[in-house]
Amino acid sequence: MNEASTYKGTKITVITGDITQQQTDAIVNPANSRLIMGGGAAGAIKRVGGNEIETQAMRQAPTPVGKAVATTAGKLKTKYVIHAPTMERPAMSVGVENVRQATRAALECAETLGIRSVAFPGLGTGVGGIGLETAANAMIETLKEHIDEGTNLKKVLFVGLSEELVAAFEKAVERAFH
Repeated sequence: MNEASTYKGTKITVITGDITQQQTDAIVNPANSRLIMGGGAAGAIKRVGGNEIETQAMRQAPTPVGKAVATTAGKLKTKYVIHAPTMERPAMSVGVENVRQATRAALECAETLGIRSVAFPGLGTGVGGIGLETAANAMIETLKEHIDEGTNLKKVLFVGLSEELVAAFEKAVERAFH
């Protein structure tokens, strides 16, 4: 574990790791509105969890930026995959507002599912082209607003494959919650 904080009863943890290996109730897929799971985190989720995740997701497409949908998690160690589009089409560059909207939509979807724990990879940090610190700050600020409004979530995990993303998440958590 790298960095952990508790804010209003919700534990926020930053770890180095693989989103597909997390044992939270749900993991977040930084999706496109078509819910095609090609590369990056989405591709990894589909490879590890199975094609049925994408098949279920695409039945709910198109899902606009600012909305999120859930599917089962196939062979993953989690119950659900929350698909939160940051872009309309695959491989689009996006603005930081899309990251905020996708984070909020994923958190609202988690509340609707009644789950207690969720894991996020970086949203918009791959093909979306958002800088790591910019994306991390937007995600953490959105989480703080969500908790302030009231949440059933007890554990939120931010998972970075790279040390650079982990460091950006750690700085954002430090700034928001300390």
